[in-house]
Amino acid sequence: MFRYTRRTAVREVLVVLAALVVFSPLLILVNVSLKTSQDSVSTSAFSLASPTSLDGFRQALGGEGQNSLLTGALNSAIITGCSVLLLIALGSITAFTLTRITTGWSRAAFASFLIAIVLPAQLGQVPLYSAMRHLDLLGTRTGMVLAYSGMLMPLAVFLYSGFTRSLPQEYEEAAQMEGASRFRIFTRIVFPLLAPATGTVAILAGLIIWNDFFTSLVFLNGSDAVTLPVVVYSFVGTLVSKWNVVFAAVLLSMVPVLVLYLLAQKKFIQGFAGGVKG
Repeated sequence: MFRYTRRTAVREVLVVLAALVVFSPLLILVNVSLKTSQDSVSTSAFSLASPTSLDGFRQALGGEGQNSLLTGALNSAIITGCSVLLLIALGSITAFTLTRITTGWSRAAFASFLIAIVLPAQLGQVPLYSAMRHLDLLGTRTGMVLAYSGMLMPLAVFLYSGFTRSLPQEYEEAAQMEGASRFRIFTRIVFPLLAPATGTVAILAGLIIWNDFFTSLVFLNGSDAVTLPVVVYSFVGTLVSKWNVVFAAVLLSMVPVLVLYLLAQKKFIQGFAGGVKG
């Protein structure tokens, strides 16, 4: 029978304090974004917004051109969504092929993916920039989708491979005896079982691409395809004295990522746990 003891009370207090520490940056972000432009500069970030104002959100959403938060969000959504879909499609079938074909070349290919994960992506920025310039892909969404898919493909293959190895092969063998092709076996049997790994890849890759600033700044700066982090960066440069607008822009840029995580957190946890319960 549960007894509420002094130790339990201490644990609850520690949990509440830890939660306050973790959520304090978000609380400060919301608090400052609800202040007026004058209060956001003249008062402390810890002082409560009084009176509250939505002017920061209105100004953040009212930008135009390369300072348009809505345009940046649309570009980020298109680039992130297309890149994630491409990573899921190619990463899953590549991992399935490498784990089911146990030859020397498959092990060498998988090792090359592991090496690519260890190496920093910044090492390939210069040759990638040169190649995209020659292919006339700089400043385009298509170029960014291809760039992000190439940079994150090793991570997707690694995550899918770990989960694919844990799948029982009896279903595949039974379907093969019925005359199903390898591609049909993958699309109808294997891929649905990879749903937890797919959720993990979608969240991890989506977070990385959505929040990436350096690559977007290098390849998209000055174009009409600027992503949300670059737009928020421009807000900091042009509205340095209006912290309520800057904080409102940052808060709005977080919403799609939080929604994605809330919708796919179950698959995310299952993907990290690995395996399929029989």
